[in-house]
Amino acid sequence: MAKAADFNLFDAEERALAAAEQLRAGLDTAADPALRDGLAALTDAYSRSVREQRRLVRVSDRQHAQLNQLNQELARRRAEAEEALARLKEAQETLVQAQKLASLGALVAGVAHEINTPVGIALSCASHLSDATAGLRRMFEADDIAVDDFERYLATADDTARLIQANCERAAELIRSFKQVAVDRTTSERRRFNLADTINETLVSLGPRLRQAGHAIGVDCPPGLEIDGYPGALSQVLSNLILNSVVHGYDEGQSGRLTIAAEAGEGDTVRLTYGDDGSGIPEEFRGRVFDPFFTTRRGSGGTGLGLHIVYNLVTGPMGGHVALEPGPGPGARFVMTFPRNLSDASPAPDVSRPTGPAGAAPAAGP
Repeated sequence: MAKAADFNLFDAEERALAAAEQLRAGLDTAADPALRDGLAALTDAYSRSVREQRRLVRVSDRQHAQLNQLNQELARRRAEAEEALARLKEAQETLVQAQKLASLGALVAGVAHEINTPVGIALSCASHLSDATAGLRRMFEADDIAVDDFERYLATADDTARLIQANCERAAELIRSFKQVAVDRTTSERRRFNLADTINETLVSLGPRLRQAGHAIGVDCPPGLEIDGYPGALSQVLSNLILNSVVHGYDEGQSGRLTIAAEAGEGDTVRLTYGDDGSGIPEEFRGRVFDPFFTTRRGSGGTGLGLHIVYNLVTGPMGGHVALEPGPGPGARFVMTFPRNLSDASPAPDVSRPTGPAGAAPAAGP
């Protein structure tokens, strides 16, 4: 439409120029030369104006074509960027899930190590009792059994039975704790749970790792603090914080003390504080500790996902907030606040891209 209008405009201008030329030719015999010269100058100026307008229209057409080409290229680049972003988010989610499975694998290894001790003791006691029974049977068949022999056997049977029962109960308790933690981790079931029990069950699975490194852990939690939420998310959060402290907070052979403290917060909330006395997080990294894939130990076992997962779980399923706060001493201190009843939680923020400080370890750095 615009080009058709331009052509119509130029046609009218051409007709006006033709009429001006005819008028100019008719005035060639006029007596007044000034009139002839003025008309000639006007006609030439108008002709130049028409040529300039035609040139500007051609330039405009070229620029319009270039603009359309740039818009098409921009749309293509935008589509490629959106596709790359989608692939990046998918890869990030895959890595996060792999990190969670790795944490569950560490849990399995820890519980297997814990169960090995009571089961081994129970097996040794059962073997000893079997040998004592076989010896008593031989003396009975040889009619060579005395009261002292029978009394010694009864004492042995009593001691071994008591040890077998105690260690089997210990193994059963470990299996029950592991089963509950594993189910919570894998099903994301929302239920009502006791906070102290969930903390202790999580620490059972991490016990071998802590003892191997010589770390002590202190827990200060009211025994009757009940929560309606996701215990699996809480267990994952504590595991990530503790393991990050063990890996990043202390040098080889150095032991420390980890602390977990819980209390009822303002309103119907829970305030959970985790800390260690390790080397702490450098000041320049504090603003990035929750960013995904940020780590200063890329080649030393750091994935940059530990605290990113913590942030996502606390602000997502748990409906709360988490912050890195300065502590009274060395090390790192994380404070989490979340509702006791999840139905009372305010809408959780978008956790697809945390805006806070990731991946840093809670102690020595990310």
